[in-house]
Amino acid sequence: MATKTDAKAEPRIPLTRERILTAAVALADADGIDAVSMRKVGTELGVEAMSLYNHVANKDEILDGMLEIVLSEIEAACDGFRVSIDGGWKPAVRKRILTARASMLRHPWVPKVLETRTEMSLQMIRYFDSLLGTLKEGGFSYDLAHHALHALGSRALGFTQELFEPESDEADAEAEAMLAQMADQIPYIVGMMTEVAHTDGADETLGWCDDQSEFEFSIDLILDGLERLLPA
Repeated sequence: MATKTDAKAEPRIPLTRERILTAAVALADADGIDAVSMRKVGTELGVEAMSLYNHVANKDEILDGMLEIVLSEIEAACDGFRVSIDGGWKPAVRKRILTARASMLRHPWVPKVLETRTEMSLQMIRYFDSLLGTLKEGGFSYDLAHHALHALGSRALGFTQELFEPESDEADAEAEAMLAQMADQIPYIVGMMTEVAHTDGADETLGWCDDQSEFEFSIDLILDGLERLLPA
């Protein structure tokens, strides 16, 4: 005989690939990409890790799917990757890149995952195709647009790959102490590091020096330089 508790019990939500990927993204957003594992994603969903394998082959497939979600966010925010130069190519490119950056800031684990991918997904290729289209419709030759994409590098996706990036606060402190001891040998670097302080807010930083102001400075510098190369 069914009890009152049984009658009120909510049906179990079916496990799907979408639920798995959404849970993985939420886990990475909260605790970083290193926190994502089959076991932890299963725990978040209230299932055994083995249940996930009915929907995803392995962790790599989860990582690819997580990137799909973020790229879908960018695509939706970019009007389906529609090419438009209303108002000029430079504002259009700048807006496209800063829109991508906004998603990167919401999901700061993405750059680290992108470094591990050996192939570009169709979504990623479509993103770059729309960026290339904006440059071409703005008067760039394919040759100059090719140079532009190289100059932008990872900035085209909204982040900067840092040359030097301390792995922890302890490592950062050790680096500062080492610089102080070498002040007589590298006076200009020590002087710069002493004077220039980068904020470390989670809402504006994607790396050691990749804060919003530095990112926008570099983007504007590149776009202004490219504009000078266009035919009058």
